[in-house]
Amino acid sequence: MPESGKGQRRIGAPDAKNRTLLLDAAEQLLLTAGHGAVSSRRVAEQAGLKHQLVHYYFRTMDDLFLVMFRRRGDQGLAEQAAALASPQPLWALWRFNIDPTWTALTMQFMALANQREALRAEIATYAERLRAEQIEVVAGLLARYRIDSEEFPATVLMVLMTGASRMLIIEQEALGMTLGHAETVEFVERWLRRLEGEPGEPANDVTLSSGRVAH
Repeated sequence: MPESGKGQRRIGAPDAKNRTLLLDAAEQLLLTAGHGAVSSRRVAEQAGLKHQLVHYYFRTMDDLFLVMFRRRGDQGLAEQAAALASPQPLWALWRFNIDPTWTALTMQFMALANQREALRAEIATYAERLRAEQIEVVAGLLARYRIDSEEFPATVLMVLMTGASRMLIIEQEALGMTLGHAETVEFVERWLRRLEGEPGEPANDVTLSSGRVAH
């Protein structure tokens, strides 16, 4: 017969207040001090708790990082779903992608994933799900806006939008580099206005075919 948990270390409840405090503290450290600063002692100190509590709620630091990422990943999926369901999904998706906090956290998690295989696999799973949902909705938008989907494939557009928005933030935050940023943002938002009007306004009647726009 299987053992009934005998000899296994007890783990704190997933909805406990202290557990949430530790996750919040770890995320704050990740943002302000970088992944190398996130240790059980630093997390506990940031949360104002005893360091033994970190391993009461999380068996290992890998478990802490996984739970922290899943919490943010689920939030990201929910926020993206709301963006894609909004009246101007492309505008909402662009705003979602240029949020500097999301990008900063993503880059720290990716740095952590270089040493933690389980986290790397988890990030890839969430990232592919985010992109798949983007592509599905945007493919429908291409048809609605009468855009030539062969000339402007939804998959490529989403890779370009995500990559460009993330690189703008990384260059500015990590390097203080801004050359070409204003022009890139203006270019993207000019096309968004052609497709969906000003933010908060009804979409324009637009057709893209072979790089030409017809109003």
